[in-house]
Amino acid sequence: MKNIKIDSMSVGSLGTNCYFVCNEATGETVVVDPGADAAKIAARIEKKQYRPAAVFLTHAHFDHMMAAREICDKYGIRLYMYEKETELAGDPDANLSTSFMGPYYVEADETFTDHQTVSIADVDFTVLHTPGHTKGSCCFYLEKEKALLSGDTLFCQSVGRSDFPTGSTAQLLRSIGTRLFTLPDDTVVYPGHGEATTIGYEKVHNCCAGMV
Repeated sequence: MKNIKIDSMSVGSLGTNCYFVCNEATGETVVVDPGADAAKIAARIEKKQYRPAAVFLTHAHFDHMMAAREICDKYGIRLYMYEKETELAGDPDANLSTSFMGPYYVEADETFTDHQTVSIADVDFTVLHTPGHTKGSCCFYLEKEKALLSGDTLFCQSVGRSDFPTGSTAQLLRSIGTRLFTLPDDTVVYPGHGEATTIGYEKVHNCCAGMV
C-alpha cells in the first residue's frame, strides 16, 4: 500500500514553502513551488533520496518559481503551471522579479486546466483554478490524502494579497468561498507561506471567513 508524505522547506527571502509530495514506496516526488535556492532544494532531494518526477507551480510570482527551471533541467523533468498563468510567468515586471531580485521569466512545459486530474507518482492531483492572487493561481487537491496545496490563495488565518498584477479581491474571495471552503473540513491545507492548517479551522478563524 502506498504511503504519501508531504515534506516542506522554506526557501528564498520571502520564506516560500517548497513542497515535496513523495510516494515513499517508489521515491517518486512532485516538487511544488521551488521558489529559490536550487542547490538547497537539490540537497534535500539527494538527502531524502527523492526521485523527482515533475515540478508544479501554484502561480507564477518570482518567489514560487525562481528555482523551477534549474530543478527541471537537473533532473530531466517537466514544469507544469495553470494555462492562464503562462503570460505572468513570462513577464518579469508582472511576476515581480524585476522589483525584488532582477528580471526572471520561465516557460511551462505543460499546462493545467480547471478540474483536471494529473496522476504522477501514483498520486492524483486535482487542479482547482482559484483566481484572485493572480488570474492563473491554482491549488492542488489530493482527495485520497485529504490534503490541499493552496499556494498564496489561502493561509492560516489569512489570504493572499490581491493588489499585484492580475489580482482581484472579489475573485479571491469567490475562489475561497466556492472552491476551497466547500472541501471537507478535515482537509489539511499546505499554504505557500506559513504553517499548515485545515479547511474547517479556516472556515471559522480566517480573516475572510465572514466575507466569502
